[in-house]
Amino acid sequence: MLYKEIHIGKFIKERVLEKEITIERICNFLNKDEDFVEAIYTSKSVDTDLLLRWSKLLEYDFFRLYSSHLILYAPPSAVNKNANKSEKIPYFRKNIYTQEIKEFIIKRILSGEMTQSEVIREYSIPKSTLHRWLQKSDDTNE
Repeated sequence: MLYKEIHIGKFIKERVLEKEITIERICNFLNKDEDFVEAIYTSKSVDTDLLLRWSKLLEYDFFRLYSSHLILYAPPSAVNKNANKSEKIPYFRKNIYTQEIKEFIIKRILSGEMTQSEVIREYSIPKSTLHRWLQKSDDTNE
């Protein structure tokens, strides 16, 4: 599945090919050599500072892949969500569902792979949110 297993190096390499960016430009931007860049392409994970630089160079938010994974596959939150919130780091009230996530979930429902109830239970998506997505999907297909 798209967001289940993330091999960030493969995504980076794919984006480089899409953008047709030369290895020389990449090496100059990252201040690294070709061997380092090739090693990134085979890496399952990348340091966050380096990933931020790749995101800027390739004009693509690679972090969103991980956010999407969290939305779809993180275990449900505990009942008492507000108990241990720190004031030192930001907390987000809602999940932000990207268009890709919406399409992924709608496709699973329309293909019969999952029922609406299974989606609600598995991904902890509110029933009203899912129904709104499905309604908008119907409206655009008409």
